[in-house]
Amino acid sequence: MIRTTVPTSVRTGSALLGIAGLFVLAGCSSTGGTADAPAGADQTTGSNSSSSSGGDASGTYKDGTYTADGSYQTPETVEEISVTLTLADGVVTDVEVTGDPKAPETERYQGEFIDGIADEVVGKPIDELKVSRVAGSSLTSGGFNDAVAAIKEQAAA
Repeated sequence: MIRTTVPTSVRTGSALLGIAGLFVLAGCSSTGGTADAPAGADQTTGSNSSSSSGGDASGTYKDGTYTADGSYQTPETVEEISVTLTLADGVVTDVEVTGDPKAPETERYQGEFIDGIADEVVGKPIDELKVSRVAGSSLTSGGFNDAVAAIKEQAAA
Protein backbone atom coordinates (compact mmCIF):
# COMPACT_ATOMS: atom_id res chain seq x y z
CA MET A 1 0.00 0.00 0.00
CA ILE A 2 1.31 3.50 -0.88
CA ARG A 3 1.03 6.12 1.80
CA THR A 4 -0.24 9.42 0.35
CA THR A 5 -0.08 11.63 3.43
CA VAL A 6 3.03 13.04 5.04
CA PRO A 7 3.26 12.70 8.81
CA THR A 8 2.62 15.93 10.75
CA SER A 9 6.07 15.90 12.32
CA VAL A 10 7.71 15.89 8.86
CA ARG A 11 5.51 18.74 7.62
CA THR A 12 6.19 20.82 10.72
CA GLY A 13 9.93 20.19 10.54
CA SER A 14 10.02 21.10 6.85
CA ALA A 15 8.11 24.32 7.47
CA LEU A 16 10.46 25.36 10.29
CA LEU A 17 13.49 24.53 8.16
CA GLY A 18 12.09 26.66 5.31
CA ILE A 19 11.47 29.62 7.61
CA ALA A 20 14.97 29.33 9.10
CA GLY A 21 16.38 29.27 5.56
CA LEU A 22 14.57 32.51 4.72
CA PHE A 23 16.10 34.23 7.75
CA VAL A 24 19.56 33.04 6.76
CA LEU A 25 19.10 34.31 3.21
CA ALA A 26 17.72 37.64 4.44
CA GLY A 27 20.86 38.08 6.54
CA CYS A 28 23.00 37.54 3.44
CA SER A 29 21.32 40.25 1.38
CA SER A 30 23.30 43.35 0.46
CA THR A 31 21.94 46.89 0.50
CA GLY A 32 24.98 48.57 -1.06
CA GLY A 33 24.82 47.01 -4.48
CA THR A 34 28.53 47.37 -5.14
CA ALA A 35 30.89 45.06 -3.29
CA ASP A 36 28.56 42.05 -3.13
CA ALA A 37 26.94 42.52 -6.53
CA PRO A 38 27.10 39.49 -8.78
CA ALA A 39 28.40 39.79 -12.33
CA GLY A 40 25.88 41.67 -14.41
CA ALA A 41 24.15 43.25 -11.41
CA ASP A 42 24.04 46.62 -13.14
CA GLN A 43 21.71 45.09 -15.71
CA THR A 44 18.87 44.77 -13.19
CA THR A 45 15.72 46.72 -13.70
CA GLY A 46 13.83 48.34 -10.91
CA SER A 47 12.26 51.48 -9.67
CA ASN A 48 14.18 54.58 -8.80
CA SER A 49 15.26 54.41 -5.21
CA SER A 50 17.99 55.42 -2.88
CA SER A 51 18.75 54.68 0.67
CA SER A 52 19.58 57.55 2.94
CA SER A 53 21.39 56.81 6.11
CA GLY A 54 23.04 59.16 8.51
CA GLY A 55 26.69 59.68 7.72
CA ASP A 56 29.45 58.35 9.91
CA ALA A 57 29.86 61.74 11.48
CA SER A 58 27.88 64.78 10.63
CA GLY A 59 29.99 67.79 9.98
CA THR A 60 29.93 71.39 8.99
CA TYR A 61 30.56 72.13 5.35
CA LYS A 62 31.56 75.29 3.52
CA ASP A 63 29.07 76.49 0.94
CA GLY A 64 30.30 76.12 -2.61
CA THR A 65 30.61 73.86 -5.60
CA TYR A 66 32.85 70.81 -5.35
CA THR A 67 33.93 68.16 -7.87
CA ALA A 68 35.36 64.69 -7.34
CA ASP A 69 35.73 61.49 -9.34
CA GLY A 70 34.49 58.06 -8.40
CA SER A 71 35.07 54.66 -9.95
CA TYR A 72 33.32 51.31 -9.91
CA GLN A 73 33.84 47.83 -11.30
CA THR A 74 31.51 46.37 -13.93
CA PRO A 75 31.77 42.83 -15.26
CA GLU A 76 33.72 44.19 -18.26
CA THR A 77 35.68 47.24 -17.09
CA VAL A 78 36.43 49.74 -14.36
CA GLU A 79 34.26 52.78 -15.06
CA GLU A 80 34.63 56.34 -13.83
CA ILE A 81 32.24 59.21 -13.24
CA SER A 82 32.75 62.81 -12.23
CA VAL A 83 30.39 64.32 -9.66
CA THR A 84 29.87 68.03 -9.01
CA LEU A 85 27.78 69.03 -5.98
CA THR A 86 26.73 72.51 -4.93
CA LEU A 87 26.23 72.89 -1.18
CA ALA A 88 24.43 75.51 0.88
CA ASP A 89 24.29 75.00 4.65
CA GLY A 90 25.33 71.37 4.18
CA VAL A 91 22.42 70.66 1.83
CA VAL A 92 22.82 69.68 -1.82
CA THR A 93 21.29 72.38 -4.03
CA ASP A 94 22.56 71.09 -7.38
CA VAL A 95 24.21 67.98 -8.78
CA GLU A 96 25.91 67.22 -12.07
CA VAL A 97 27.30 63.83 -13.02
CA THR A 98 29.33 63.14 -16.13
CA GLY A 99 30.67 59.84 -17.32
CA ASP A 100 32.99 58.48 -19.93
CA PRO A 101 31.68 54.95 -20.41
CA LYS A 102 34.01 52.35 -21.87
CA ALA A 103 31.38 49.69 -22.58
CA PRO A 104 28.16 50.19 -24.60
CA GLU A 105 26.02 48.77 -21.81
CA THR A 106 27.66 51.11 -19.31
CA GLU A 107 26.69 54.05 -21.50
CA ARG A 108 23.03 53.11 -21.07
CA TYR A 109 23.22 52.66 -17.30
CA GLN A 110 25.29 55.79 -16.70
CA GLY A 111 22.81 57.76 -18.80
CA GLU A 112 19.86 56.48 -16.78
CA PHE A 113 21.73 57.19 -13.54
CA ILE A 114 22.60 60.72 -14.64
CA ASP A 115 18.98 61.38 -15.66
CA GLY A 116 17.64 60.27 -12.26
CA ILE A 117 20.23 61.34 -9.70
CA ALA A 118 19.01 64.91 -9.14
CA ASP A 119 15.63 63.66 -7.93
CA GLU A 120 17.40 61.49 -5.37
CA VAL A 121 19.89 63.95 -3.86
CA VAL A 122 18.90 67.60 -4.40
CA GLY A 123 17.48 69.04 -1.19
CA LYS A 124 19.10 66.43 1.06
CA PRO A 125 21.91 67.01 3.56
CA ILE A 126 25.23 65.74 2.24
CA ASP A 127 25.65 63.62 5.38
CA GLU A 128 22.55 61.65 4.38
CA LEU A 129 23.64 60.88 0.82
CA LYS A 130 24.26 57.22 0.09
CA VAL A 131 22.46 56.03 -3.01
CA SER A 132 22.09 52.35 -3.76
CA ARG A 133 20.21 52.22 -7.05
CA VAL A 134 19.06 54.97 -9.35
CA ALA A 135 16.94 54.24 -12.44
CA GLY A 136 17.92 50.58 -12.36
CA SER A 137 21.65 51.30 -12.16
CA SER A 138 23.23 49.88 -9.02
CA LEU A 139 26.93 49.76 -9.84
CA THR A 140 27.17 53.44 -10.85
CA SER A 141 25.97 54.29 -7.34
CA GLY A 142 29.24 52.98 -5.90
CA GLY A 143 31.26 55.47 -7.94
CA PHE A 144 28.85 58.25 -6.96
CA ASN A 145 29.15 57.42 -3.26
CA ASP A 146 32.97 57.40 -3.52
CA ALA A 147 32.89 60.85 -5.12
CA VAL A 148 30.52 62.17 -2.42
CA ALA A 149 32.94 60.97 0.28
CA ALA A 150 35.76 62.90 -1.43
CA ILE A 151 33.55 66.00 -1.73
CA LYS A 152 32.72 65.81 1.98
CA GLU A 153 36.45 65.94 2.74
CA GLN A 154 36.94 68.92 0.41
CA ALA A 155 33.99 70.84 1.86
CA ALA A 156 34.67 70.13 5.54
CA ALA A 157 34.94 73.39 7.42
